[in-house]
Amino acid sequence: MKFFHISDLHIGLKLINRDLEEDQKYIFGKISDLAAQYKPDAVVIAGDIYDKAVPSADAVRVFDKFINDLRKAVPDAAIMMISGNHDSAQRVNCFRGLLSRQNVYMIGVPPVNEDDHMEKVTLRDAYGNVNFYLLPFVRPSMVRQVVGTDENGNSFSYNETLHRLIAREDVDTSERNVLVSHQFYLPAGKKAGDIERMDSETRTVGNIDEVTADAISSFDYCALGHIHKPMKVGSDFARYCGTPLCSSVSEAGQAKGVVMVEMTGKTSGLDKHDYINTTVLPLEPLRQVKVIRGTLDEVLADKCDDYVSVVLTDKVEHDVFDMKDRLHDAFPYLLEIRRESERHATDIGDSDLAAGTGTAPDPFELCCLFYPEIDDDYRKIMSDVINSVKEAT
Repeated sequence: MKFFHISDLHIGLKLINRDLEEDQKYIFGKISDLAAQYKPDAVVIAGDIYDKAVPSADAVRVFDKFINDLRKAVPDAAIMMISGNHDSAQRVNCFRGLLSRQNVYMIGVPPVNEDDHMEKVTLRDAYGNVNFYLLPFVRPSMVRQVVGTDENGNSFSYNETLHRLIAREDVDTSERNVLVSHQFYLPAGKKAGDIERMDSETRTVGNIDEVTADAISSFDYCALGHIHKPMKVGSDFARYCGTPLCSSVSEAGQAKGVVMVEMTGKTSGLDKHDYINTTVLPLEPLRQVKVIRGTLDEVLADKCDDYVSVVLTDKVEHDVFDMKDRLHDAFPYLLEIRRESERHATDIGDSDLAAGTGTAPDPFELCCLFYPEIDDDYRKIMSDVINSVKEAT
């Protein structure tokens, strides 16, 4: 049995001020090409299909094309996906029964009634059954009718909820079992603060959504989504594949890819390494995300067509408008410009420079950056107003 593990597509995402539709179409095309090349028996998408619960019409079209291209690449493969915390569970769940008859499984809603169980898709190969358990993103309030409440009638914690929800499944460990889940699972012995999180991830205050990984130990492989940096949860066989594209500047330089999982026969006493093999198939984006740090002249020498976050280390001031124009000429896909002082880096915003080296930015320059279309007469009026306020304070 061979299957692809991808997650966190975040279709419709903007990278700071940049629309990523072209980049997402490109990378989804690459995933479809890999599917055509390696012919997996299944493709698993572990949540966060869209970046917003109500996706735009353009985002829906991008997703529709991706699924159609996958189906053309692997006509007989099962395509399975779950909702993540960014998705609308009900929207993903729409036409669930109808799509399953087409070997496409879109599972948006977890078990919500006492008699409900996780959606289980069973595929067969020469070695027998492989059972895929599809568990969408779960909040404790969503499944309280299934797992119960504490002695005070309150929902259990995320950790207790997931343990109870998974434990009630009748998992036959003599067969091969795969969990597809979109939650924050912690490796044994780790604390939430030990896990590097990306700026593009949604995090709960106090990490109340953490779940200890022993909850998923009965599965042969866990195809996880939610964490945007590729990460193993204790072993090769429980892992976050990460986003297929960088979704924030904090992901600059990360190697992205599709996790290909291959399973042979499972017999009693075998170590997972004996019957499961994982391979990361690299994904090369249309444009990289880079952080370029240095003086203005040093930065300009590295001009490129990638998405770039510029961090300037100059000790001298530059004309803000000239600097902005020169940087935009060097980097057509400029994301932001930051000024780094000896103490810290100051965020300067979108793609405009407006800060000094750790001191308060000049009010006039800030106003001009907010209103770049004004003419010289209005600039004179703005200057007079600002000076009048300064004199009065």
